[in-house]
Amino acid sequence: MNLSIFKAPLALTLALVCALSLTACESDNWGQKQTIGTLGGAAAGGLLGNQFGKGTGNVIATAIGVGVGGWLGNEIGASLDNADRAKLQNAQYSSYNAPVGQTIRWNNPQTGNSGTFTPVRDGTAANGAYCREFQQTVVISGRQQQAYGTACRQPDGSWQIQN
Repeated sequence: MNLSIFKAPLALTLALVCALSLTACESDNWGQKQTIGTLGGAAAGGLLGNQFGKGTGNVIATAIGVGVGGWLGNEIGASLDNADRAKLQNAQYSSYNAPVGQTIRWNNPQTGNSGTFTPVRDGTAANGAYCREFQQTVVISGRQQQAYGTACRQPDGSWQIQN
């Protein structure tokens, strides 16, 4: 019985199952770029791995390609999402030292994501720590979200969001 007709569908089915398994690990912390990077990397790795070996060796090479490609794609996607987070965090820290009412803006031209931080009031916590209330807007994929919070300066000079 010639099983070679099943080789490509079996390899592609295995690649698809592995790619879907990788997305099953997705959590709320994953950004869209990280998910797309994982799937794209798994697909590309599977196609590359499928070029090697014959029979069972081909299936194994495809599976390894899916795994390695998915991992690399995930890492690349995470770093892109991290660029947004870094820009947001820099604006946030700048707003802690800006005059009340001054809006600090951030944007990432590569992703189109943007946002603002505006300190709205200064105060002192019960423990004597200097605190600031702030208003935040974030625009991700064209959808705007708003939040309000309070950050207090810690004894070491860092800031900690209270709520």
